[in-house]
Amino acid sequence: MTKGNAAIFYASDGYRPADKGINGRRVAGESFLKGFLRHADVAEFVILAKSTTEAEEVAGLARTLRPDIPFRPVGMVRPSRMAPLTSLYYPAANFAGEAWRRAEAGSAAWTISGITHTTSTMGIMQGFFDLRMAPVMDWDAVICTSNAVRAAVSSQMDLIDDHIRARFRVDPPARPQLPVIPLGIHCDDFARDEEARADLRARLNCGPDDVVFATIARLTPHEKFDPLPIYIAMQAAHKSLKPGQKLHVVFCGIFRHPYAKDVFTKGAARLMPDVGFLLLDGAKAEDRRATLSGADVFLFMIDNIQETFGLAPLEGMAAGLPLLVSDWDGLKDTVTPAVGMRVTTRTLGPLHLVNESLRLQGGVDDYSQYCAAVSAMTEVDMQALKARIVDLASNPDLRARMGMAALAHVRAHYDWSAVIPQFQALWGEQEAIRHAGIVRGSRIPGHLLPIAPSPTLLFAAYPTEVSDPGLGRFAACDLTGRAQLAEVLALRNYAALNRLFAGEDQIAAILAAVTSAGPAGTTVAAISSTTDFRPMFVDRVLIWLLKYDFIRRLP
Repeated sequence: MTKGNAAIFYASDGYRPADKGINGRRVAGESFLKGFLRHADVAEFVILAKSTTEAEEVAGLARTLRPDIPFRPVGMVRPSRMAPLTSLYYPAANFAGEAWRRAEAGSAAWTISGITHTTSTMGIMQGFFDLRMAPVMDWDAVICTSNAVRAAVSSQMDLIDDHIRARFRVDPPARPQLPVIPLGIHCDDFARDEEARADLRARLNCGPDDVVFATIARLTPHEKFDPLPIYIAMQAAHKSLKPGQKLHVVFCGIFRHPYAKDVFTKGAARLMPDVGFLLLDGAKAEDRRATLSGADVFLFMIDNIQETFGLAPLEGMAAGLPLLVSDWDGLKDTVTPAVGMRVTTRTLGPLHLVNESLRLQGGVDDYSQYCAAVSAMTEVDMQALKARIVDLASNPDLRARMGMAALAHVRAHYDWSAVIPQFQALWGEQEAIRHAGIVRGSRIPGHLLPIAPSPTLLFAAYPTEVSDPGLGRFAACDLTGRAQLAEVLALRNYAALNRLFAGEDQIAAILAAVTSAGPAGTTVAAISSTTDFRPMFVDRVLIWLLKYDFIRRLP
């Protein structure tokens, strides 16, 4: 299968949890980037970035991980400069904006692949609609991180396509590919630390037969998992254990609201008084390491549509832990019977939750309220959960076998060394489809993009007339006693917005060209010839010089 390379669309917000805030999307993005730089079989790394600062963030990492591979940054305004690469990787599912930016070069100019994270927000659902309206082609792809997510994306696209047929009486456009490629981890980062294990178990005052169930996750009952059913099941399971054996629950994560912390702490005290309980800080690497090292079972009882894949269970596998998880979205793919146990989940049919959809769409409920309402009507089979807790707590040999199988499973299937080749194979497949269908490509000139036309096309009715500097002659004004160019630019202070229509030295060079021509003046063509600036760029500077009376039009 052909291996491909792709330019990586880079924006700090998608890749830097340490300084942009810890969430699943950024953690996954950072992990992917390191995985790509470590394991991609490519001749060069190409990064599409909007600033030199952001490009340097990746360049520094690339120099550390693979100093032997050339690194090439490309400005985001002109993505065609990624050539000879003809694939672009975008770190989210809605790449409609990138498809529109590609339109100027032509829809067959390169392929685009995005990737799913959370798919339940209004923004993402609207984004899939926008994707179907954008110039997206069948050589593009939305990478789905699990089969369950692929089914969800396909389901929404079916509804969108039904709308297109009913509304426009035409067949819908080609869909992007929807391949299933999992997220990955760096398995070695999560190896068990025996010293950390001993410290945590001493902190819990664990006896030799005690069993620790641990979760690493965002600690929010409305956007991740409801802890109360876990507490109820743990307390019930405790009563079935042999005398002297105790269960412990460790949750390692971050609380975003005092409300959430109350639910977790007060619920534990009231509902599982005979079970040990400890909260650790998910923002601290040492606490995450202690959690994975000190646990006997990795617990991940998700009941929330905000989840799509579940990276944390892979971390548990990499620590050699057996898993006890809900039978939910990505966990259906990653947690096999050999490595853990999945507990049945149940929801109500579509007609039961129409109200929740309408309240979200209408702005009556926010996203947290929406997720909480759906979670409230999602059942994790309690009898099965109690039984599986007892099964794992009572059988150390079973835990050991599953833990060993989990470690082998995650290394074989979910280490980035195994996942990155799947991305490269996809890019190769996309390129083959693009090449075969290149005659179906279409081009939209940049000034005619329907979602972002040139402002002076869109607002052509605003001015008295449209100027064409190329048809005129220009002479310098007498600047005696007046503020000079540098002072005017300083007073105007375009730099405050970090956006200047032209560099000060470029403006000065064009003003000097007009001034040197004397009273007879000069033309755009002549200025372009003497300065090597494109005529259209000269036009942009001339109209500014006219605006501030540095030059004048000659009759």
